[in-house]
Amino acid sequence: MIHVLVQNRRHADAQSLILRMIRRRGSLRSEIVDALISTYHGCNSKPVVFDLLIRTYVQARKLREATEAFLVLKERGVFVSVNACNSLLAGLVRVDWLDMAWEVYRAVAEIGTGLNVYTLNIIVNALCKEGRFEEVDVFMDGMEKKGIFPDLVTYNTLIDAHCRSGQLEKALILLGSMEIKGLKPDVATYNAVLNGLCSKGMHDKAKELHLEMVRSGLTPNTSTFNILLGGFCRDGKVQESLRIYQEILQQGLVPDMLTFSYLIGFFTRQGDINQALHHFREMKAFDLVPDNVIYTMLISGFCRVGLMPEALRMLDEMLDHGCIPDLVTYNTMLNGLCKEGRLSDADMLFREMMERRISPDFFSFTTLIHGYCRGGHVKIAFDIFTTMPSKNVKPDIVTYNTLIGGFCKEGDLEKANDLWDAMINMEILPNCITYSILIDSYCSRGDVVKALKLWHEMVGKGISPNIVTYNSLIKGYCRSGNVLKAKEFFLEMISGNIIPDKITYNTLVNGYAKEQKMQDASSLVEKWKPKDQTRPYHV
Repeated sequence: MIHVLVQNRRHADAQSLILRMIRRRGSLRSEIVDALISTYHGCNSKPVVFDLLIRTYVQARKLREATEAFLVLKERGVFVSVNACNSLLAGLVRVDWLDMAWEVYRAVAEIGTGLNVYTLNIIVNALCKEGRFEEVDVFMDGMEKKGIFPDLVTYNTLIDAHCRSGQLEKALILLGSMEIKGLKPDVATYNAVLNGLCSKGMHDKAKELHLEMVRSGLTPNTSTFNILLGGFCRDGKVQESLRIYQEILQQGLVPDMLTFSYLIGFFTRQGDINQALHHFREMKAFDLVPDNVIYTMLISGFCRVGLMPEALRMLDEMLDHGCIPDLVTYNTMLNGLCKEGRLSDADMLFREMMERRISPDFFSFTTLIHGYCRGGHVKIAFDIFTTMPSKNVKPDIVTYNTLIGGFCKEGDLEKANDLWDAMINMEILPNCITYSILIDSYCSRGDVVKALKLWHEMVGKGISPNIVTYNSLIKGYCRSGNVLKAKEFFLEMISGNIIPDKITYNTLVNGYAKEQKMQDASSLVEKWKPKDQTRPYHV
């Protein structure tokens, strides 16, 4: 029946039958191929039937089966057209099945099927995906000897690939060489180079290229302006970003979701929530429907400036418009609520999140734990910590540091040390922050002996102390009446290129004053005078 349909040029009907055949369970590729071959001559069919077989496999996204059928046909001495070969090659390269694509290409080259510029472009794309740029030139030279020359698509593929791999100089050389080859760059060509330049922060060069593009008679599209806008937004250039947006409107172009995503994301990061909301309203005026990303950006913006009621209202609007919050949205809200000390609201949101079957991740748990520790509710924080394994979330050094710090603030060093031991048993090694937390806690209790023991252990493990560690020990020795030992650590931190801060100097000055060493205190203040940024508050 398939052959009859092909003979009558009813190719669409023939493909429908082939599709039914290849979807039938248990049908081997070799059996299908052999069935078509064995009935081919008897039905006075046409070679296009085998092309349709390969194309149908490709269109049905059965690329592995298409490859197997192609190779079986080759074994049987049946060769499909170059267009069918290109269809298969393009499908394989599109999904990055490059090993299989090379196997097919070698078979095509061996058969001697007449290759064309489409084949060239597919193979150039495959080589670029693998970063084999040197081989591209060799391949293209070989194709030119066969009379197959690169076209605009070839150059666009090469230029885009070089830009994405950071080889801008090579991309610009290719752009400049197009005219010699009799090819004129199009908007896609310029967009690829502009994207490369903007991703490297080369905005002046990007602006020059944009002007060159316009002078060449090309009309930039929304994508062109989005590339420029994205670059300026990433680099925090407010005026340039707004200028590009105005240019989009002046050119009569319609801004799209990406345009507003850049603008809203940029202004929320800048803390300018009013400007972000202005663009949010404009977006709606263009009949664009905000998505999960846009709402999450705005929620993040409100959280960033501490406007939690507005953030919650935006979350409600998001839900009202049928936009489902994801893990990022909930984590953003949790972080904002915890920072503002709204722990009961954070807890309710955490429960709502799980009711919606959104599994909390490491960030969700650590945010809540940090929030409760910061609010002085270490017991609740610890209870949350104990539920992490049941959700298949593994705590890391940040989680342990947060809890150890919480128990230390409450003066429960026994529990802090228990957590230390549990952390070691989990093969999570303490870092500078872990040591600094415990050292500070021991120093605050006046136990500089244990603090110093931890210090030596820390340094012995090759962990470099930071300013917090030094300040803690200086505080500990000053409080215990040993300002000379404190000064030793002060000099050591300076020799280690750690710049003392206000806390360091104030602690030492007060330590000297406590021991009636006013001359030393005054000397320290005098040495400090030029450094206004770390001038002590008092003596």
